[in-house]
Amino acid sequence: MSLSPVYFILAIQGLAVNSFYRINKKNKMENHQAAVLVPVATSRNKKYSPAIRLWHWLNALVITGLLITVAVNSTVLKPWTNAAFIADKLKEQGIKVNEDQVRPVAFGLADQVWAIHTYLGYVLAGLFLFRVGLEFFELSDKKLIRKIKAARESFLQRKEDRIASRNEMLIKTLYAIFYLLLVVMVISGLSLAIGEYVPAIKQLHFIRDIHGFTMYLILGFTLIHLAGVVLGERKQHKGVVSDMINGGE
Repeated sequence: MSLSPVYFILAIQGLAVNSFYRINKKNKMENHQAAVLVPVATSRNKKYSPAIRLWHWLNALVITGLLITVAVNSTVLKPWTNAAFIADKLKEQGIKVNEDQVRPVAFGLADQVWAIHTYLGYVLAGLFLFRVGLEFFELSDKKLIRKIKAARESFLQRKEDRIASRNEMLIKTLYAIFYLLLVVMVISGLSLAIGEYVPAIKQLHFIRDIHGFTMYLILGFTLIHLAGVVLGERKQHKGVVSDMINGGE
């Protein structure tokens, strides 16, 4: 079994631990300064911490890359369709071959894209561990679990403007579902990668089905998320994108 994926994930985890240490050290320094100086605007006052913003955009890039690789291999480089195309093009050049002879070439091209998909999957796993770690180092009011509980309590207790509190609770619930989907995606993806070296795991074909189905669910969440951002920018939540870039107030 190749150890390069293991080294790659360990490197990601090392970066995550280093980031956690820096965030924790920075928070302690700011607490000390707040006790002796006049309060000023710091990252503690931001809606989104630098670490969360970094995770958000890197996660978005990686998931986009993963979806692109799937789209490419499902269309342009689809092996069974591409084999016929390659055979026809070779025949035009006077080279007589059949589809069975060129099919390994078609699958080889697709495998190159799947290799990129696999390494992006390792990055996604590292980013997921990074996000889990942030739950221990973030300020209490910025932790996801705390936000979900607060949204639920606000919805149950508020007598007026329940639509706004209901929408906030639904949004937080969707985020919780997204993180659960990430768990399934990461575990199933790593199982498929390990299955290339462990025959017993490779024979569990349902893992690939779960992985593929989860991908469609994440794609659906992504579309809903983008639609929500666009609607929010046009209505009551203006500056959503800017807040995720600059931190918000």
